[in-house]
Amino acid sequence: MTSSPSVASKLSKDSAARGLFDQSALSALAQRLVEAAKRAGADAADAVAMRGVSQGVEVRDGRVEESERSEGDDVGLRVLVGKREAVVSTNDVRGDGIASLAERAVAMARVAPEDKFVGLADASELARDFPELDLLDPGIPATSELERRAQEAEAAGRAVKGVTKSGGASASAGVGGMVLVTSTGFHGSYLRSSQGISMTAISGEGTGMERDYDFTTALHASDLASPAGVGRTAGERAVARANPRKVETCKVPVVYDPRVSGSLVGHLVGAINGASIARKTSFLKDKLGQQLFAGNIRIIDDPLRVRGLRSQAFDAEGVRVKRTALIDGGVLTTWLLDCATARELGMTTTGHAHRGVSSSPSPGSYNLHMEAGSATPKALISDIKQGFYVTDLIGSGVNSVTGDYSRGASGFWIENGEITYPVSEVTIAGHLLDMFKSLTPADDLEFRYGTNAPTLRIEGLTLGGR
Repeated sequence: MTSSPSVASKLSKDSAARGLFDQSALSALAQRLVEAAKRAGADAADAVAMRGVSQGVEVRDGRVEESERSEGDDVGLRVLVGKREAVVSTNDVRGDGIASLAERAVAMARVAPEDKFVGLADASELARDFPELDLLDPGIPATSELERRAQEAEAAGRAVKGVTKSGGASASAGVGGMVLVTSTGFHGSYLRSSQGISMTAISGEGTGMERDYDFTTALHASDLASPAGVGRTAGERAVARANPRKVETCKVPVVYDPRVSGSLVGHLVGAINGASIARKTSFLKDKLGQQLFAGNIRIIDDPLRVRGLRSQAFDAEGVRVKRTALIDGGVLTTWLLDCATARELGMTTTGHAHRGVSSSPSPGSYNLHMEAGSATPKALISDIKQGFYVTDLIGSGVNSVTGDYSRGASGFWIENGEITYPVSEVTIAGHLLDMFKSLTPADDLEFRYGTNAPTLRIEGLTLGGR
């Protein structure tokens, strides 16, 4: 049996949150579900149990508008009878109906259509080492502390000269985790905490109002930006957007601020998802091993980053995970694969399976980032006579089948190498293959989100204006 260490065993016995962090009951339930499925006639089975606890506070004008808490455990059972598969789920974690749930799942599988690609991960692919990733902050903040953080963020935002209203501030905290048990002998679990602070500020009046925001999120409270810093940044951004202008339609260099540059990495990763490749619905379906970016570009998926927002030591099929360069030297090196899509494509799983309690595994990414370049953001902009610096993207006008890109945007006009006045109501259009080829990264990479990239410059995009 492959088994990950118990989270609760690492915490002090007098921890007030020990019960929350103890997944032993969920682990035992998942084990019993798998055993019941085998007794009911399944050839193979796996069970996943999910734990989710969250609390949040929203304030506006110094007063608490909403305070809520939610928690729950859910379990799901996947059974295989030959090449037929069924998935059932329940939130009855007492386990009173285990036998009937397993029997129902097996009965469903027997009448399901055959799928020659379904199956559990091979035992040789299972994770056996579970590195310490420091995912859990045992100091869950009280509601009063969340109120303090939200109120401090809002007060700092409202104090910025030019801010006329608060759009509200919030603070949240939570714990989520998973237990996975398979009939092939894997038994793993993890928990990760999360905490966040956000604030929205408004400048101007009436139809001339502009709003902007800032937020911080981390697994550990010590890694959060200060509430005052979040509020102040939100206020300064809202004021900077006041009195935006429109621009004529043109073709210019476009520079992506780090808070939106990660979206380009997201479009790439969506296109190399094994499910899209298998369905032939990706514009990159024939590009494996080809040069997509300049030779200095590397894009990394790292599930093992310590305190990473999406880190975990095994995937949703129990397969070992590893740090992978999806783009290395500008070349596309791999698809994101789970076991089923790997079999369909005649390849080996890359350990990218994700799932919920009521679904089969499907491929997905972990902690993504594009490595930094060598130029400062200022140097990246310095030779642009006319261009656009984008800070916000609107809508989802990206066609993953063709690679066509068109998104609403707002930001600032660049003139003679300097960021000048705010611009709104424009559209950025191009083709992702062309955008990837002309992309240049700056040196300001920070790990703030699940997907991170530095400031990025892209040549020759069409800016749709008035």
